[in-house]
Amino acid sequence: MLTVLLATRNRARILQDVLESYCRLQQPSSGWKLVVVDNGSTDQTAQVIASFANRLPLFSVCEPKLGKNHALNAGLGLVEGDLAVFTDDDAFPHADWLVQLRKAADVQPAYSLFGGPVVPRWEAPPPAWIRWVEPGPVYALTDCSWEEGPIAPCFVFGPNMAVRTSVFQSGMRLDPSIGPKGSSYAMGSETEFVFRLSRQGHQAWHVRGAVVEHLIRETQMKKSWVLGRAVRYGRGIYRNFYAEETPVWKLWMGIPRRLFRDIPKEGLRISAACLLFKREAVFRACWRFNFLRGQAIEAHFLARRKSAQAQST
Repeated sequence: MLTVLLATRNRARILQDVLESYCRLQQPSSGWKLVVVDNGSTDQTAQVIASFANRLPLFSVCEPKLGKNHALNAGLGLVEGDLAVFTDDDAFPHADWLVQLRKAADVQPAYSLFGGPVVPRWEAPPPAWIRWVEPGPVYALTDCSWEEGPIAPCFVFGPNMAVRTSVFQSGMRLDPSIGPKGSSYAMGSETEFVFRLSRQGHQAWHVRGAVVEHLIRETQMKKSWVLGRAVRYGRGIYRNFYAEETPVWKLWMGIPRRLFRDIPKEGLRISAACLLFKREAVFRACWRFNFLRGQAIEAHFLARRKSAQAQST
């Protein structure tokens, strides 16, 4: 038995199409169930979920507290079986997705974490400049060249991630302070989670045949959206990799001193590229500028939170 778990919020139209694709899934040998957590939707999400009650082994729960990880943690209470399969409400699985994950989990008992390819499903033809974009951080897409076998946990992405339920039975949960929560947040909730697993000795396996298609909406093919993503990515990188490792003496107002040097430097690169009419160079410098700005935002946020906690004790 395995359980597919996803959280959704105000994406009724997309969720309808995703659940239709679930109706075409091949049945894994041990059986499966689907848990959908409605994270306080105000559109027709509840009606969409209810319309599939007789077509899928579907269970639903509402979690009004905003935050993807709040929702997923709420859904963990409904998980059954030995494998929890995490995905997104805009990820379309290939028909044999669960069969492939089931097979890998059965054949590789030494591994606790499984990931598979995440490929694009473009809502509209992508513009030419999309080739400048890093597909992993921006669209959670994997590298098609990855072969079946062991993989670094950081390369298991949220739209296609399976975890043995024994991990959660030991008390492990996702961190609700990171990840999607409104429009402003630090990315990297799955990264934070898999790194905790890795530190405990859990290993990851790439299941090349377990494919999902991640919907890339037209709005996500605008430069303004991509550059906003750079800020959230920078926030997540700082939270996951730098926050605990930066000495206090290297901070100023809670922000790493290096950023007061590096951010203006990228600003100068933007200006120089604009003067030379080099559009790709402008875009890449804007991405780095926003990425670094995101780190500064998260550092300042964490410093203020730490100060507030100290004052309250």
